[in-house]
Amino acid sequence: DTRFSVEIWAGLSTFMTMCYVIAANATILSETGGPCVDGHRGDLEYFQTEEYRSCVFVVRKDMVTATAAVAALGSFFMGLLTNLPVAIAPGMGLNAYFAYQVVGVNGSGAVSYQLALTAVFVEGLIFIVLSILGLRQWLAQVIPSSIKIACGAGIGMFLTLVGLGYSAGIGVITGSPATPLTLAGCKNEYKDEFGMCKSHIMQNPTAWMGFILGVILTAFLMMYRVKSAMVIGILIVSAISWPRNTDFTYFPYTPQGDERFSYFKTIAAFHPLEKTLGILQWDLSGVGSRFAVIILTLLYVDILDCTGTLYSMARFSGAVNPETGDFDRSTLAYSTDAAAISVGALLGVSPSVAYIESGAGIVEGGRTGITSITTGLCFFVSIFFAPVFASIPPWATGGALIMVGCMMMRATLAINWRYPGDSIPAFITLSFIPFSYSIAYGLIAGVITYIALNTMAWILKKLSSGRIVPVDEDSKEYWSYKTEFNHNPSWFIRAIRGEKKFWKQQDDRAAFELHEPVGMGKGMNRF
Repeated sequence: DTRFSVEIWAGLSTFMTMCYVIAANATILSETGGPCVDGHRGDLEYFQTEEYRSCVFVVRKDMVTATAAVAALGSFFMGLLTNLPVAIAPGMGLNAYFAYQVVGVNGSGAVSYQLALTAVFVEGLIFIVLSILGLRQWLAQVIPSSIKIACGAGIGMFLTLVGLGYSAGIGVITGSPATPLTLAGCKNEYKDEFGMCKSHIMQNPTAWMGFILGVILTAFLMMYRVKSAMVIGILIVSAISWPRNTDFTYFPYTPQGDERFSYFKTIAAFHPLEKTLGILQWDLSGVGSRFAVIILTLLYVDILDCTGTLYSMARFSGAVNPETGDFDRSTLAYSTDAAAISVGALLGVSPSVAYIESGAGIVEGGRTGITSITTGLCFFVSIFFAPVFASIPPWATGGALIMVGCMMMRATLAINWRYPGDSIPAFITLSFIPFSYSIAYGLIAGVITYIALNTMAWILKKLSSGRIVPVDEDSKEYWSYKTEFNHNPSWFIRAIRGEKKFWKQQDDRAAFELHEPVGMGKGMNRF
């Protein structure tokens, strides 16, 4: 049960927690140099010229427009076609892989920016085919139940880690050579070249503002079930951070701060795509093998990352049927997700994914596509007000991400903790996702652990003729590679088989037969 006003607030909440991607994605992707590198790969002197820097600044503004446009289209059609409260945008993490490993800083990677976009475009088309064939749905269903639950909780931990970090959070933790994580919270002038605090730990006003107003205030409002709690927290922190003459301003009197403030003052400004629109490179001569490797690598990461995230968000919103392990219009959902990847490539950005920040809207009460349609419309508006939305500081959104992580951790109660063959792989999944900073690697670790433990137990049981079995085997969750997809394949497979009512699932057809009018005899060819 939900209300229209609740769905609107939920969509706004999702937008506010993920709008940081407008600025963050543009910053990361512009480091490749984009098409500005053409004819100058490896020319270090050219990269220091004003001509190159000016070109890259235009590319960065292109990326702002493209990021907002892809998020608007993806989120809007996800809500319109699938009725799910799940938002789509260029993925954080995937953009880093695209920028730093595939293309490289200033084009120093294996392939050019244009060729990498072509690989992303082709990958999106392959994803659409896999979605239509139902292979992504099968993958989501065949993963053991406890691992799927742990995936959602692990994503919550991942969000919490992001919310505590610097790039999109309140900035109280960072990496360390001695330990994986260490306490941070210092100003930029007290950081070393690796981002660690040399002194003045936890003395940055922005960290305390993010914690007190972004976390404590938001949590207090949530205690009283204020539906717009996260939006209120983000707006308050942002409004306090915009004046320049403070210690916690987002626009300090530095070259970077001046550039941010100059952009912010324009308020409303539309920047058309000048350098990144439709620049795919189809000439694969001499780079065919590298092109194939990039596509396979992107598929490998995306098929787990994107599928896992989309399924987890659908489950978190209550859309997944516990009996079938699937959700309504799953083929359309996976296809919409895949189409956004190809559309984004045409506009010049890295692969798009279902955003885990969608959990913010779900926590606020979003249960239908109105939530994601609202988010999409907000991103559309942000195309014309990008200077404002790109100026929401990371410590304003960090508190909301931490709150979402807290809400998503509640799913761990449904993990089968009684049987180690289920609980240990689930725990491995839950742990690996935040600590490896990858949803894909967390799923891989959990599935490998599950296969290893349960296969060995099965072999020992067979060799001992059933005499040696795990102590709590009776508590084991049922699992089979034969899922609902085997008994009720996608509409595309049903159409190939020649079924006349291929758009109806078997359950629908069975219900139709059950309520068939008496006048229809057995001899009539009804289907």
